Amino acid sequence: MAAKYTPAPRTGDDSKQKPVRLQTFSGANGLDEEAQRHTDDEGDVDGQTANSTQDKPKLETDLRNLFFDDGKRRIDFILAWTIDHKRPETARQARQVFEENLIKEGLELEYDTRGRDVNFVKVHAPFDVLKRYADILKLRMPMKMILAEQHMKEKYSDWETPLPSVGARLWNNTIQLVRKFMVPFHYDETVLPTVSRSYSCPYSSSREYLFEIPENKDEYFSKAIRSWIVDYILRRQSFNVSNSKTFSFGIKKMLSDGFYSAAYPLHEGHWKAGSANNARKVLFDHWANWTNCLKFQPIDYIRFYFGEKIALYFAWLGFYTLMLVPATVVGLAVFFYGLGIMSTNIASKELCDPHNNITMCPLCDARCPYWKLSDACSHAKASRIFDNGATVFFAIFMSLWGTLFLEFWKRKEATIQYKWDLTTFVQEEEPPRPEYLSKLENWQIFKMNPVTGIQEPHLPFWKRRFPIFLASYSIMLFLAAIAVTAVIGVIAYRVSMLAALQLIPQHVSSNSTVVATTAGLIYENASLVTTVTAALINLAIIIILNVIYGHLAFWLTDWECLRTQSEYDNSITIKLFALQFVNYFCSIFYIAFFKGQFVGRPGKYRTIFGGRQEECEAGGCLIELCIQLAIIMVGKQLIQNNFIEIVVPKLIKLVKRKCSKETREQKLAKTPWEKDYILAPAESMSLFYEYLEMVLQFGFLTIFCAAFPLAPLFALLNNIVEIRVDANKFTTHLRRPLAEKSANIGIWYSVLYGISRIAIISNAFIIALTSEFIPRLVYTSRYSPDESLSGYINFTMAYFNTSDFAPSDRPKDIHLGVISMCRYKDFRNPPWEDPEYRRSTAFWHVLAARLAFVVVFENVVVVITSLISWLIPDVPTILKEQIHREAYITNEIVLKTELRRAQGEDLNSLGGAHLSDENLRYSPHHSEDIELKKRSPSTGKSKSGSQIYI
Repeated sequence: MAAKYTPAPRTGDDSKQKPVRLQTFSGANGLDEEAQRHTDDEGDVDGQTANSTQDKPKLETDLRNLFFDDGKRRIDFILAWTIDHKRPETARQARQVFEENLIKEGLELEYDTRGRDVNFVKVHAPFDVLKRYADILKLRMPMKMILAEQHMKEKYSDWETPLPSVGARLWNNTIQLVRKFMVPFHYDETVLPTVSRSYSCPYSSSREYLFEIPENKDEYFSKAIRSWIVDYILRRQSFNVSNSKTFSFGIKKMLSDGFYSAAYPLHEGHWKAGSANNARKVLFDHWANWTNCLKFQPIDYIRFYFGEKIALYFAWLGFYTLMLVPATVVGLAVFFYGLGIMSTNIASKELCDPHNNITMCPLCDARCPYWKLSDACSHAKASRIFDNGATVFFAIFMSLWGTLFLEFWKRKEATIQYKWDLTTFVQEEEPPRPEYLSKLENWQIFKMNPVTGIQEPHLPFWKRRFPIFLASYSIMLFLAAIAVTAVIGVIAYRVSMLAALQLIPQHVSSNSTVVATTAGLIYENASLVTTVTAALINLAIIIILNVIYGHLAFWLTDWECLRTQSEYDNSITIKLFALQFVNYFCSIFYIAFFKGQFVGRPGKYRTIFGGRQEECEAGGCLIELCIQLAIIMVGKQLIQNNFIEIVVPKLIKLVKRKCSKETREQKLAKTPWEKDYILAPAESMSLFYEYLEMVLQFGFLTIFCAAFPLAPLFALLNNIVEIRVDANKFTTHLRRPLAEKSANIGIWYSVLYGISRIAIISNAFIIALTSEFIPRLVYTSRYSPDESLSGYINFTMAYFNTSDFAPSDRPKDIHLGVISMCRYKDFRNPPWEDPEYRRSTAFWHVLAARLAFVVVFENVVVVITSLISWLIPDVPTILKEQIHREAYITNEIVLKTELRRAQGEDLNSLGGAHLSDENLRYSPHHSEDIELKKRSPSTGKSKSGSQIYI
C-alpha cells in the first residue's frame, strides 16, 4: 500500500470537509442559524456550518474537520509533540523511526507543522489495515441478517408464535405497567433509538461474505473501534534505529520519554448550543446536560462514543443509583417511625420528667458540677429517632440490600457482556509499563517472558521486591497510625471542650442578657456543640490527610516498580482504599465501638494521658455516631464531589478566560486537534477515583446503616448529581479517551463484596453495644413487672456515695446543694451492697444478651445472604440459553454458507434482503433488551430513521 509520508502543510481550509453519515446518532430537526457565530471558551464551533431546517430528522450533518486535507481520509488519531530543547535530535530521530514504522504497518500520516509551539501528526487507518487487525484481534462484527433469517426459518419456524403461559402473561403485564410508570424517566428515543443486538462472529477477511459491509467501507468500523485498533498499532511499534534497546517501542514509552506530548482520538464535534449536530453534542444534550438528571442513561451510545470500559462504569453507577431508591424509601420510613415515637416512648418520658429528681454524677473531676438527668431530655429524644426497634430491621434490610445489589449487578453485567459481545473477551498480554522499563534501563538481570518469549528485566523477589514491599507497607501502617493519632487528638479536644462548656455558669455575668441567654443555650447543648465542632474538625483533618495520602500512595507504588499497568492499578487501589478507609472510618469506629465502653466508675475512672475517658450521654452514643457519620458523609460529598468537581473547574476556566489574550479571530483559526489538545488529558486513573468515591460511599451506607437510616437518601441525591458531573466532565472538559474494552468492573467488585461482609459484623456490634436495643429487650423480658419500659431509666442507673470521691475530685460547684448520692449510667451494685460497685447480675445478663445477639444476627444474616447468592444465578437462565443457541446458530450459519459457497452459489445477492421481527426471533423468550427491531428495506435503518451500528 502506498503511504503518504511527505509532510504536507495544513492550509486551514475547511471547504474540503466532507459530510459524513452519523452511524449511531440521529440528527435533530434543523440547526441554529447562529452556529457559525457561536464561540466558546476554547474557540469556535470547529468550522461547523448550519444546515437548513427540514421536516424530518437529518442524517447528513456537517461535522468538525475530522479529515485529512483531501476531505476523504478520516483522522483516527492525533499525535502531538513540542520541541525538546534538551535533546532535539534524539527526539526527532525517535519520532522519524516511529512514524516510518507506522507507515510500514499501513497507516497514513499527515502533518500540521505551522511553526507553533505544538506540532501534530494526523493518523488515518485505511480499511485494509482495519480489516487485517480485526482479523488478528478476532473482533466480533455483525453478520448479514439474511443468513440468520434463512436459518431461523429452517430450524425454528414452529417457535415463531409460542403460546405464553398464564404466569408469563402476568409477568409481561407487570413489566409493561412498570415500564409505563418509568416512561417519564426515559431519554428521548426519537433521537437515541433503542439499540438492538445482531448476530455476530469473529471477523475473518477470508469470510468477508458473512458480514454486512456497506458500500462506503470506511463506515463499517465504528470510530471507537478505529481508534482502538490504531492505538493497538501505536503500542507495538519501535522507535529505535538499532535493536540494542529491546523495549524502545510503543506510544506510551514515547510519551513517558517526552518524544510526544500527547496522543488522543478527536472528539466528533462541538457540544455547545448552536453547534452542528454531532455525536458529542447529542450525548451532551441528552445525557450530560443537567436537564437530564432524572433520566436514564443511553448506555449503548456512551459505549459507541467512549468505549466499553467507561460505559461499564456509567452502567454500574446508574444501576447502583437505581438500587438506592428502595433503600431510600425504607430508610425514610424508619426515620419517620423514629420521629413518631420520639416523644411517646416511655423511657424518654421518664428521662425528661423533672419530678424524678435524678441527680447525676459530674462529667469531669473537680471542675464539673452535679447535674439533673432531665437536662439531657432533648438529647435522649433525638436518640430515640435512630435508636429503636426499627434499627434492627433496617440493619437486616441493608445487609440483604447489599447482597441483592451485588447479585443483581452480576446478572446485569452478564447481560451487558452478551449485548456488547464481551462474553469471550480476554485481556491481551500486557507489555511492561514504560516507567518500569525506564527505571530498569541499565538493569543487568533478565528473564524470559513465558508468553511473549522476550527477555525482560527481572527483579528477584527476596533480594529486591520483598524489602521494598516490606518498607512500602510499613510506611502505609505509619500513615494509618497518623489517622488514628488525629482521632486521638479530636478525642482530647472533645474532652477539654466539654469540660470548658461545663464551666459556663461560673463565668457568665448576669448583667448581659444576650450573653447569658446564649451561654445558657450552649451550656444546655454542650454535648451537641462538642460533637458537631469535633466532627467538623475531623472532616477538615480527613480532607487534608486524603491529599497527603494520595501523593504518598502513588510515590510508594512507583517505588515498588511494578511491571504491568494492571499490577500497578491493583496496588494503588489497595493502598488508596485502605488509607482512605482508615482515614474516613477511624473516628466513626471509635464512637461506635469504644466510646463509653471502658470509662470505669465515679471515684475510680480509667484515664488516658492523665484524663478521663469520654462517656456516652444519658441517651446513649448512637445519636453522636449518627451526627459524626452525617457530617463526614455529607461533608465529603459537598466538598469533594460538588465543590472540587463542579465549582473549582468552573473557577479555573473563568480565570483562564479572563487571563487569555487570544482574540476571537485567533480562536476561530484553531483546528479541532488544537482545541482538543488544550483540554485536560483523559488519564488512566480518571475512572479509578470515580470508583473509589462510590465504593467509600457504599461503605458509609452499609457498615453504619444502623446508626443513620437517612444515608441512602443523601447517597441517592449525591449520585444523581455525580452521574451528570462525570458525564459533563468526560464530554466537555477532557480529551476524548481511548475506547478501551473491559468485560467487568475489575477489582472493585471484590472490594464491594468485602465491605458487604464487614457491614454484617459492624451492624451487629452497633446494635448490640452502641444502641439501647439489647438492654431494653433484657429489661422488658426479665426485669419489668408488666413487660413494659416503665422503670427502665432507673434500671440503667447505678448509685454512688459522694463521700467516696477523693478530695481532689469532688465538685467545687455545689449550686444544687449538698449531694450525698449521685447516679451514673452503668450496671453496678449500690454502695450499700457487698461487694460495692462491682458488676451487678443485670450487667452479666445484658452482656450475655449482647453477645448472643451478635452471634445470632451474624449467622442468620450470613445464612440468608448466602442463600440469596446461591438462589440467584450470576447469569440469567434465559441468557445462558441465548448464548449457547447463538453459538450454535452462528456455527451452523458459517457451515451452511461455506457449503453453499463451495457449491458455487452467489452469496453477494443476500446483502439487501428485507428482514422481519417474526423471522429473526430465535427464542420464544427473547427479551426486549436484545430483540431485533424492524428495519426498513435495504438500508438497515430503524423506524426513527437513524442508522444503528452494533
